[in-house]
Amino acid sequence: MNSPAPKTALQPDREITDIATYVCNFRIEDAAAFAAARRCLVDAIACACEATRHTECTKLLGPLVPGAGMLHGARVPCTSFELDPASAAFNIGTLVRWLDLNDTFTAAQGSHPSDNVAGILATADYLSRRRLLERCAPLVMRDVLEFLIKAYEIQGCIALENDFSGMGLDHVILTRVATASVVTRMLGGGHDEVFNAASNAWLDAGLRVFRQAPCAGSRKGWAAGDASAQAVRLAFMAVKGEMGYPLALSAKKWGFYDTYLDGKPFAFQRPYGAYVIQNAMLKFVAAGMHGQSAVECAFQQHPLVRDRLDEIERIEIFSQRALIGIMDKSGPLRNPADRDHCVQYVVALGLILGRLNPADFEDEVASDPRIDALRDKMVVIEDANFTQGFYDPARRSSANGLKIHFKDGSSTPRVDVEYPAGHPKRRAETAEIFRRKLINGLNLCFAPKQRDRILSICEDQARFEATPVHEFMAALAIG
Repeated sequence: MNSPAPKTALQPDREITDIATYVCNFRIEDAAAFAAARRCLVDAIACACEATRHTECTKLLGPLVPGAGMLHGARVPCTSFELDPASAAFNIGTLVRWLDLNDTFTAAQGSHPSDNVAGILATADYLSRRRLLERCAPLVMRDVLEFLIKAYEIQGCIALENDFSGMGLDHVILTRVATASVVTRMLGGGHDEVFNAASNAWLDAGLRVFRQAPCAGSRKGWAAGDASAQAVRLAFMAVKGEMGYPLALSAKKWGFYDTYLDGKPFAFQRPYGAYVIQNAMLKFVAAGMHGQSAVECAFQQHPLVRDRLDEIERIEIFSQRALIGIMDKSGPLRNPADRDHCVQYVVALGLILGRLNPADFEDEVASDPRIDALRDKMVVIEDANFTQGFYDPARRSSANGLKIHFKDGSSTPRVDVEYPAGHPKRRAETAEIFRRKLINGLNLCFAPKQRDRILSICEDQARFEATPVHEFMAALAIG
């Protein structure tokens, strides 16, 4: 009788191994990275506050089953909810992302790396409160920032050279992978457990049909929260010993590469470090990231055209290829999710009103006949220099230009904005814009005394880093 053939160990995917090695072994020591992480997290809180004014968002919050909270669980900022970490991650992620006002990162695949705030913050609050019950030292916000830097880095470095939209996939898979990896480490997982969680996250690829006309819809607002919740669940499973999939990416026929990339592996521009968090772009208006500078152009042109709207013959928008593939829309716009990713809509509002607020995407404002009248006069033209700057790692711009032609043959000067407000290259210049964004958000949710306490923590780097997580989350709780 022949003895059984020996089992041969599979050589795990290098790309997932690199994630696990980075999460477990890399030390973040760059003070600038921690400062950037605080700015990004605080900005995410401002976005969450603003979202609480929208009932289509708040109706999704709370436990899945009414009344099913968790004593000493994870708090949801701007609410009174205490939930299990996965449910809290869904809630936080939905609040942060609902208005498409949270930060972005220019890359082959546009994405919102602050989507990772949800799972990290929820898990950190849960762990910190549990440690208190066990009479152990709680986590502090510096711990949160370090994990956030790593999640940004994983998501952003993969996005730099790999276009998931071009594969037909929704980019929240990157949030699922990044959050699952770092949360597993937060829960005490080692290299193997982080690998297993990340490999499972890669299996959960999904369609992006809900982001594109004619099917654009409100799932845009909760898809990242859903990915965050799943990531937290995968992390908890991994530390319990749930298996991973060594060839999740490279397996023949059924792996990610053969299924979505014709067998080609991911391309990488740089190793994991602390780059992405320092190059994330904050948003000053609730619209797609590619159109932020187009809105600034419209604001600059507003004084020149507001009294001549009926005299406009043609509006030229000069842009980059990435915007043209995502935000160049004609025809009916069916809901706010459709409108905030239409460059013609956001430019029209900027020209007409000289502003763009979250409420400006709702039906009441969208019914203004002047908006579609201007949209019909717009043409989007690719500027090769803008496209080059968008993909150039040394520039990492997000440029747009705008010129308006009138029926009498006159025109406005062409206005170009290469780096929109919130871009790292304009950080000092626009810092007050984002401070005001935070204060306005806090004013929506908190009484002055509580608002001032939150603000005093958020604006002091050393105090912020030293604040225990459970105290920070308690400051953000309602009731």
